[in-house]
Amino acid sequence: MSQHPSWFTEAHQASGSSIGYRVEKLLHAEKTPFQTIEIYQTTDWGNLMVIDGCVMLTSRDNFLYHEMMTHPALFTHARAKRVVIIGGGDCGTLREVLKHEEVEHAVQVEIDERVTRLAEQYFPELCESNNDPRAELLFIDGIKYMAEAEPESLDLIIVDSTDPVGPAEGLFNAAFYASCYKALRHGGILVQQSESPIAHLELIKSMRSAMRTAGFSAVKTLPFPQPCYPTGWWSCTMVRKGGDLTGFRERGALSKNFPTRYYNADIHKAALAQPEFMREALGE
Repeated sequence: MSQHPSWFTEAHQASGSSIGYRVEKLLHAEKTPFQTIEIYQTTDWGNLMVIDGCVMLTSRDNFLYHEMMTHPALFTHARAKRVVIIGGGDCGTLREVLKHEEVEHAVQVEIDERVTRLAEQYFPELCESNNDPRAELLFIDGIKYMAEAEPESLDLIIVDSTDPVGPAEGLFNAAFYASCYKALRHGGILVQQSESPIAHLELIKSMRSAMRTAGFSAVKTLPFPQPCYPTGWWSCTMVRKGGDLTGFRERGALSKNFPTRYYNADIHKAALAQPEFMREALGE
């Protein structure tokens, strides 16, 4: 990471590239027991959250990520009543989940409470569902939470984590996926952010292999644009306990009674299509 007087720049070593934002001022900085969090005010992208030198989100483009981490899985599941979000401290994923009326209970398990408290202050639009009676916010270790989860008690698990280093490192292995598999009901879905298809294809391959080792049969990696992350292109990987992932409730997506800015039925279909290099690398 390098910081100039009027720019915040994140250098991404793995891809030999960087991304930067013109900033007006540093709004907040603190070191928590888990990580260092900074909030900047930018000239064009709203507020910017940075954790350990890595861009987490901006006001302007976070809808791409939050919508693709939630709606494809929720419209693939027949009726997801019980949802757990591991990570997701900015609460944008929780907000999108709770747009679905069939969801009866959504638990957000974030290890660092300060991420959520700063989101409430600097990204209040993402936290507007925090007081929904169906929402429960826990500030504990998500790996331990899933290991102790009641078997076959959940319909959907969303792993909205940072990169697989530091606190999030244990969220990318077969032991964690086995905990998720056990906690899901038949037909249940696990979806996890899976980094950039351009820069992290080997990680995606290892994630998918570990997910299969844990017992998941159907696996789909959905790419989508995300300007604030390395390479500007991101993905989530979705797996299912029983059943497949090729179809979804298209009529439900077409007639959804809530607003989205990116996701719709056509985007869902497009995200299921794999670019040729991904098909070759992932064996689809």
